[in-house]
Amino acid sequence: MHIKVGYEIAYDCPQPTPMLLVLNVHYSRASDIVVPDHVTTDRQVPITAYRDGFGNWCSRITAPAGRTTIRGSGVVRDSGAPDPVVRDARQHTLEELPGDVLVFLLASRFCETELLSETAWSLFGTTEPGWARVQAVCDFVHNHITFGYEHARATKTAFEAYNEGKGVCRDYAHLAVAFCRALNIPARYCTGYLGDIGVPPPYGPMDFAGWMEVYLGGRWHTFDPRNNVPRIGRVLMAMGRDAVDVAITTTFGPNTLAGFTVVCEEIPGPTAG
Repeated sequence: MHIKVGYEIAYDCPQPTPMLLVLNVHYSRASDIVVPDHVTTDRQVPITAYRDGFGNWCSRITAPAGRTTIRGSGVVRDSGAPDPVVRDARQHTLEELPGDVLVFLLASRFCETELLSETAWSLFGTTEPGWARVQAVCDFVHNHITFGYEHARATKTAFEAYNEGKGVCRDYAHLAVAFCRALNIPARYCTGYLGDIGVPPPYGPMDFAGWMEVYLGGRWHTFDPRNNVPRIGRVLMAMGRDAVDVAITTTFGPNTLAGFTVVCEEIPGPTAG
């Protein structure tokens, strides 16, 4: 199948405001890109790009005073298969883990493993190590947190999400990531597109999604504690330690979000299938 992805984000800035943008489909899906999702603006603003320390493709702009609208649209080829489930994927000992994976065992800005370690071991210490343990984490987080956009808070951490029991997809992912790291399972935060492909209505408003990947059996696997079922058409944009590393936009100055639209939908027709 082919999936159309895109966004339109508008900011009102009272003064020229530097911004970092993480808005492109991840390089790991490069061979699937049918139409590139170039970042554009409605004003004459120079755009430069760079790779961050996690391999994410990032853009830099300085938005002029006034309203600036940032847009992007692309088409991605997808297998149409749901997220893989590998129930026999085993948990590695710390000595076995590759060096580049170790950073995803450490506490980070939104994932305070130190504060959640005792809770993690009391909840999941008797579960079977490996896939079953991670699934137990996702089951708990999925049932523990009540979803609602009214519960969103840009500064909310995993520990706060655990105590409050409410949040949005990033809070589900942060809590599951923190629990996994406390259990010595490398886990990283992911963001991207996740449409309603294969999901019965009613549909909520489209937004970017947050989930996690964990390192089991020598590779990274997708887990989604918010939805907690394998989904079709997931398109990765960026990954990192937590939401700080993959923020869609990071602004360095006063601004007001004046518009926000996300598109992720299957394109019908003879090329899909």
